[in-house]
Amino acid sequence: MEGEIDHRGTRRDFTHGGLSRRDLDPDPFGQFARWLADATKAGNFDATAMALATADAQGRPSVRFVLLKHIDKRGLCWYTDQRSQKGQDLATNPHAEVVFYWPENDRQVRVSGSVEGLDDAEAEAYFQQRPLGSRFAAAASVQSQPIADRETLEQRVTELQARYPTGSVPRNPAWGGYRLRPERFEFWQGRRNRLHDRFLYSRAEGTQETWRIQRLMP
Repeated sequence: MEGEIDHRGTRRDFTHGGLSRRDLDPDPFGQFARWLADATKAGNFDATAMALATADAQGRPSVRFVLLKHIDKRGLCWYTDQRSQKGQDLATNPHAEVVFYWPENDRQVRVSGSVEGLDDAEAEAYFQQRPLGSRFAAAASVQSQPIADRETLEQRVTELQARYPTGSVPRNPAWGGYRLRPERFEFWQGRRNRLHDRFLYSRAEGTQETWRIQRLMP
C-alpha cells in the first residue's frame, strides 16, 4: 500500500536509570514537581505540555495537547475556550486524564480525576498576563468551529486590533480555566529491555490527604 509505514524493526532502549519505592516522595505533587524540574533541566523545550484526554456524554474520546499553567494542592490548571471540543466534553462529562512525556529522561506521568472550572477572577488575571497577540487571537477565535479560510480568521484579528488600538481587548466570558483534581498519579520510568518501573498513587479510602503507593508491572 502506498504510504504504508512499518516501524516493527525500529526501537531504542531506555538508558536513564530506574525508579525504586525509596526514591518516591510520599506526596505525588512533590514527586511531580521534582520530575517537572528534571525535565526542564534536561532541556525539554516544552516540559509543561500535556496530552489532555476527555470524553463526551456517549464516552467517545478525544485528545489534544494543552499547556499546564499552574499547579497547587488542589490540582493542575489550564486555560482554553470553553466552546471548544474539550469544553463541550467537560460540560457533560467532567472527568479527564492528562499525560506528560519527557523523552530526555525516559519518563511519563499520567494524572486522572474530576475537572472543575476556575472562577472568572482567575481566568481574567491569567488572560491579562498573556502576550497581546495571544489575547487578540483568543478574542477572535471560537475554538473548534469551522471557518472559511485563513484570511477570514486574520481579518477578525485585524478588526479587533482596530477596535482596541491600545490593546485593551476584553476577555470573552467563554474563555476560562479548568482544574483537574487528581485521584490517581502514575509515574513511569523507562528501563532496559522494556522492564519499566511504574508506580501508582491513589487516594486512600475515606481521605483527601493520604496517598497509597503501589508498584505496577510494566
